[in-house]
Amino acid sequence: MPPLLEVHGVVKSFPGVRALDGVDLDVRAGEVHCLLGQNGAGKSTLIKVLAGAHQPDAGRISWRGEPVRLTDPQAAMSLGIATIYQELDLVAGLTVADNVFLGREHARLGLTRPSSANRAAARLLERLGHADIRPTAEVGSLPAAAQQMVSIARALSQDAKLIIMDEPSAVLDSEEVERLFAVIRDLTAHDVAVVYISHRLEEIREVGDRITVLKDGRTVATGLPARETPTREVITLMTGRDIEYVFPERREHPDLDAAPLLEVEGLGLRGSFADVSFTVRPGEVVGLAGLVGSGRSEILESVYGARRPTSGTVRVGGRRLRPGDVAAAVSAGVGLAPEERKSQGLLLGESISRNISLSSLARFARAGFLSRSAEAEAARQQVTALEVRPADVDREVRTLSGGNQQKVVLARWLLRDCRVLLLDEPTRGVDVGARSEMYALIRGLADRGVAVVVVSSEIPEVLGLADRVLVIGDGRVLTEEPAGALDEHRVLDLVMEDAAAHGGPMHTRDDEHAQREGDVA
Repeated sequence: MPPLLEVHGVVKSFPGVRALDGVDLDVRAGEVHCLLGQNGAGKSTLIKVLAGAHQPDAGRISWRGEPVRLTDPQAAMSLGIATIYQELDLVAGLTVADNVFLGREHARLGLTRPSSANRAAARLLERLGHADIRPTAEVGSLPAAAQQMVSIARALSQDAKLIIMDEPSAVLDSEEVERLFAVIRDLTAHDVAVVYISHRLEEIREVGDRITVLKDGRTVATGLPARETPTREVITLMTGRDIEYVFPERREHPDLDAAPLLEVEGLGLRGSFADVSFTVRPGEVVGLAGLVGSGRSEILESVYGARRPTSGTVRVGGRRLRPGDVAAAVSAGVGLAPEERKSQGLLLGESISRNISLSSLARFARAGFLSRSAEAEAARQQVTALEVRPADVDREVRTLSGGNQQKVVLARWLLRDCRVLLLDEPTRGVDVGARSEMYALIRGLADRGVAVVVVSSEIPEVLGLADRVLVIGDGRVLTEEPAGALDEHRVLDLVMEDAAAHGGPMHTRDDEHAQREGDVA
């Protein structure tokens, strides 16, 4: 029996770049085929070719042994190819059920049948282990992890024979990842094929059957057994060199008695977290570890002023910040690299230069006019310092890889001379080769005296980067310890013990918090 999907010598070029330069791949029914490669290796372009969004310049695609032309997304879907993109393509103003069946609405005699769609969506979400997601809820109001599940439900609703999943676990906690893997195993048991893309090599070993590795738009290896191929071999194929997973050495801080740059005291946000206190000294990296939904991101956003806390204070350099005031935080030297950098941290249609200068435009004003030459020169200095690639500051930031987009966000705050840097999932969607580069960059910022706070869903990353770690469980600080005194098992034990002891999400205790929290003046 021929493979379900075969790709032979596919080539795709864009102005100035050949994104795919001869890709070969075959996917069998009922297998999980893992597609690996650094950012810029061609994975995203290949996905869009298979989804019918891009047309190849050369090469051949076969489906069940027959040549096919995927002229548009509808052609791909008609064959049974469904794609779940890393940047979810949901319509925020529509309900969950509307998104699941978008373009395939339940109707009779020309009239839509919302109740039928709601019931069908509920069955799909229950299959995914998320019966708690209401089909009638507006999808834009859901957290990122729930939105991911809605996108997966949409793929399941299409009766797909091949589902392409691009970084599906990036916004999921460990329990949700296990649910996802259970769904994938159920799909493959019914002869559905899955193309799975992830930078987390441990996931590849757990869920994958075979591996294809892309580098510089070419297939450098295909059909490798996922569980038996050594990690070092996979990394070498992806990068062309040996890379060790090492974090930069923590330096001995000579100024541990120095006054904190950032002081957070009794901070609370009703329904999200309560009574959070910590300090960060110049040159320190403090990590917030915990599961998705524990309140970590909300803490950073409240410190930054993007959310107005219901209790507590934030001080920078001894000066109290006005709550819920981003401008005041930025003026005090606070910068935030948000989790959703594409939607919240970047202007994708603007240049690298404009994205870097965005928070410092006033310094480039001359008699009321913006000096574009001064703006571009300042951006070039940051691009050179952070080794952003490619180094063309006039290039649209949407064309950069995930790692280089993250560098642009950091460059913005370095240009602003920020003293406190808040990093939410700094390596999300960053490939294995660029991660060590990002780690060194973060440690280098601390060595220059910046106070850094890091949130990451990958507990080893928090422990490897931070000097001190706050373990967050269900909106509370469970413990604060030196990073060297913790390990992944200890962190997970603390979180799970807390969940068992208190039960239920933070918002079920609103009345208790209301008694303790007062409005911030």
